[in-house]
Amino acid sequence: MKDITEARHRLRGLFNIAITPFAADGAIDFTALAANLERMLAVGVDGFLIGGTYGEFATMSAVERAELFRRVIAIVADRVPVMLCSASADPREAMELTQLAGEIGGLPMLTPPFVSEVTDQQVVDFFASVGPLSRTGVMIYNAPGVGITLSPDVIERLAEQPDVIGLKQGDLSPTAIDRIANRLGGRIRLFCASDLAFLGPMMCGFDGLSSTNSCGLPELILASFRALQNGHAAQASELHRLWFGVREMARKFGQPQTVKAVMRLRGWGGGSVRAPLRDLTEEQLAALDKVLQSVPAEWRPT
Repeated sequence: MKDITEARHRLRGLFNIAITPFAADGAIDFTALAANLERMLAVGVDGFLIGGTYGEFATMSAVERAELFRRVIAIVADRVPVMLCSASADPREAMELTQLAGEIGGLPMLTPPFVSEVTDQQVVDFFASVGPLSRTGVMIYNAPGVGITLSPDVIERLAEQPDVIGLKQGDLSPTAIDRIANRLGGRIRLFCASDLAFLGPMMCGFDGLSSTNSCGLPELILASFRALQNGHAAQASELHRLWFGVREMARKFGQPQTVKAVMRLRGWGGGSVRAPLRDLTEEQLAALDKVLQSVPAEWRPT
């Protein structure tokens, strides 16, 4: 993407949150990553989110993240838009990665600073300082599990900034979703941050979904999303119900380790997670495999 206008235009649909496949020695397996991205493109995803929470960005150095950004942009070659998570506990690192993401044609996505007792005004000022660093604009990442949770009031203030073009909303409480959808819809692009519960936000008028579990069940999750996108809510709900057991496992065992395990069970390069996360145990893997077999075979083709 060359500028903010193009980024805003292309920012919609299902964006696959690509897991970062780590080899046994902890290095990023770029061969597996490339294969995973090509598989998602073949299925028909609308874009990618790279190095997000479930991409395990917090366990990677700034150098690793920069290399990951460049490699992915080269592989995808602008066939679909790419969000690049530039969040960091160090605001200086966040700014450097945000500038890099925009320079290479991605859309930087970042959280507010991970600082205790940060005020609403300081959050607004931070985005005002970092936004102009990216020629493609920036996307707000409201992640309740990472740092602070942004209130609808603060999000509305951030949406007034000219460089803010989108929001990935992780607080999926009905009141927050209702307000954001009706007050910000059409002003900035709105993405539901979780495929575990995306039907509500999309029905309220959100523009897109970022999906980790589509790494393991791309055919089914994309079909459910497309059904809802095309106005077939009942069909979307029925398809979403088919992988409820996998969602329960993801909530119980955690993401991204469950998603990586599903990928390995399907013969794909999910790789391992990095500490402090741990890969699923043999017992957990057996339980997951049993649940995965309950998904109709047509939605997990070999």
